Amino acid sequence: MRSYRSLFRSSEFTPFLVSFATFAAAQTMGGLAIGTLVFRATGSPLLSAVSMFGPQLAQLLGGVFLLSGADRLPPRAILSCLALAFAAATGVLALPGLPLWAVFVTVLLQGLVASLGGGVRGGLLTEILSKDGYVLGRSVYNMLWGLTQMAGFAAGGALLALLSPRACLLLAMAMYLVSALVTRLGLTARSPRSSGRASFSATRRTNALLWSSRPRRLTYVGLWVPNGLVVGSGSLYISYAPEAAGTLYACGALGMFVGDMAVGRLVPPAVRPRLATPLRLLLAAPYLFFFLRPGVALSAMAVAVASVGFAASLVLQERLMSLTPDHLAGQALGLHATGMVALQGLGSALAGTLAQLTSPGAAMTMAAAMSVTVTLIVAALVRREEGQPALPGGRTGVRPEEATTD
Repeated sequence: MRSYRSLFRSSEFTPFLVSFATFAAAQTMGGLAIGTLVFRATGSPLLSAVSMFGPQLAQLLGGVFLLSGADRLPPRAILSCLALAFAAATGVLALPGLPLWAVFVTVLLQGLVASLGGGVRGGLLTEILSKDGYVLGRSVYNMLWGLTQMAGFAAGGALLALLSPRACLLLAMAMYLVSALVTRLGLTARSPRSSGRASFSATRRTNALLWSSRPRRLTYVGLWVPNGLVVGSGSLYISYAPEAAGTLYACGALGMFVGDMAVGRLVPPAVRPRLATPLRLLLAAPYLFFFLRPGVALSAMAVAVASVGFAASLVLQERLMSLTPDHLAGQALGLHATGMVALQGLGSALAGTLAQLTSPGAAMTMAAAMSVTVTLIVAALVRREEGQPALPGGRTGVRPEEATTD
């Protein structure tokens, strides 16, 4: 089994992580700063939330129209340009007297171009490490993302107490520039994985091709829906336990860290595929008892244990890569990231609506029950699918026409 040390023997893995961490920290700090700026200007919690999380919604549009660029454009150039675009947009947001409508247009444009980032980085990771090292490398990536988010929010909050939001935005802009520089100097120039021109029509065709395979459809549903419903449960921490919401979020981050490390490093590759369903069930099962309103200590333990189940995404991403030709890897992972964001938003909206009608604890339990139900249905369909012979052309779910590009 590969070790974490073996990953860092790749000369590009460290700059890849440094570039991503710097970009993620800038994104976290910049989002907090712009949310604070909008709230101070308007006094509206809704507008503040939209200014912070609106870019995620815009990624849906990018996923529909731009994802073909993840495989059809040079990855180093795309990541460098993405960081530079975010730096420029953040500089615009820091301008004094910027109208509110211009703020929202800018953050939505940021989200639109950000839709390329997940697919490009995911596809590049398979090239830097090869597919056999993807799960271990992705576990490091996920752990770094969680730690960067926590550090970014903590540092952003501290800086906002000392500096103005616009000064924090300028600091985020500088971090984006550092990310672009590390990407340019630390990564090797590579040719696109797929031939053809990146376009709206190419994105739609490839998305349709990815979705046309039943095994991949089941993998996408397993990645998106159980996760999104449980994230919906997590979105109710503040209303469930206002005085302990920070503790619950911290325990969730700890559980995710432990799960990614265990599955990525300790579980043998031959065993990993069998963990997809158990981990997804673990992700939801502890929330089934929240209608009893357990105390803070028990709730924190339940959240930590449940969050270990988020490591199911590593197992399912590995399955997705085994079902996807190399030249479509970037768009396949980009489609996963886009769908995950969408289902997490829908899961949060559904959980919030249920909480409005019942109570936060009851809503968390109902969302978890739906997650368990979807997991069991998908597992049954996958078992039935695996009982069928492979499609012509080799691997199950990889059609002959997927071996070539447009």
